[in-house]
Amino acid sequence: MKKLFDEKKTEQVFLLSEYGRQKLLGYADSFKEIAKTLEEEFKWEQGEQSRQSRIYNRKLWENRCMLAENLNEMAGVMAQVAGEVFSYKPFPERLFRQISQTLRAEGILVKDLHYISRRDGRTMISAAMLSEKKGGISVENAADMLSVLMDLRLVPSMNCYYYIDASLRNYTFIEEAGFVVLTGAAKAVKETEAKSGDNYTVLESEKGKITLLLSDGMGSGEKASQDSETVLDLMEKLIEAGYKPGAAANLVNSALITGGEEQNMSTLDICEVDLYDGICEFIKIGAAASFIKRGHMVEQISGGSLPLGIFKGIESDCIRRRLIDGDYVFLMSDGIVDAIEDCDYKEDICEILGALEQENPRELAEALLQIVLRKTKGHIRDDMTILVFGLWENV
Repeated sequence: MKKLFDEKKTEQVFLLSEYGRQKLLGYADSFKEIAKTLEEEFKWEQGEQSRQSRIYNRKLWENRCMLAENLNEMAGVMAQVAGEVFSYKPFPERLFRQISQTLRAEGILVKDLHYISRRDGRTMISAAMLSEKKGGISVENAADMLSVLMDLRLVPSMNCYYYIDASLRNYTFIEEAGFVVLTGAAKAVKETEAKSGDNYTVLESEKGKITLLLSDGMGSGEKASQDSETVLDLMEKLIEAGYKPGAAANLVNSALITGGEEQNMSTLDICEVDLYDGICEFIKIGAAASFIKRGHMVEQISGGSLPLGIFKGIESDCIRRRLIDGDYVFLMSDGIVDAIEDCDYKEDICEILGALEQENPRELAEALLQIVLRKTKGHIRDDMTILVFGLWENV
């Protein structure tokens, strides 16, 4: 009877997931159709209109194109989510009984345990639990217990509650990534300004990816800082909503174009690393070169596209590299690269990076900045920002 109940429960969960998947795909198709309608040729009789009317209609057309692009990206996100929705599979009865009895001895009452299937093959577990201990138990401790019982390294998902208390809740645990990262940064403000026009942020997603964003506002000072902050704020919101970095950058570019002449241009440097397999992707939109340091060997990563807000479409290639244990990645604004190139020295930036011996990313960023300042004799003619991360195997 129990087995029959488990089979029935699995079927119900599967049907519910399939229903949700079809709904998402239906919404995605609807958004694509709306976008297609918006992208149809916008016709008007130019000869019968004033210059002001033509400008207005052109602006309206640009806004329609941006909305269509946004709807297409939303459809893509929905289709992606629909593709990730699969079935829940209950734990085998013996394993469930073993885990529940062991956790019960530690004050955790387990009501339900399921495997969640994933397309990438990584393990994800859903558990309905409550704590019988006064004050509760941290979800980190529960993850450690499950890791031992299942002989698999598990960590709480990003949206998990921090504590397991007397209320029955669902908790999700995911397979721990094979790599960990540590980031560090160093900055110097242009000598005639009080505020840097460079800004950066580091984002961590549920899928075991770290995304580093560095933006350099055109010019310097408060206005340039506001421009780069706007770019990063929009990018962060879009990526957290499920957009891929390249798609998010296209939407931000469209927003800047339709923002009018008061919106200055900004560069955007994107670096996304998968902590499970070490694959690192670079997207450069008007940004300075990046560098991968492996021991004393250094590889330069360059891109040739223009900054955001110039043309409607972004033509920027995604450059992929596989990182290994002990690699470092340097992202920097053009103030660093230009300062070294302007100095008439025999060594170039790759030689400088290759000679650095520090292991902490922050110390590496500070060391490089100090070298550049010595070469320029303390003169800071442009904002300088260095963002570094190191990758290590998670042992």
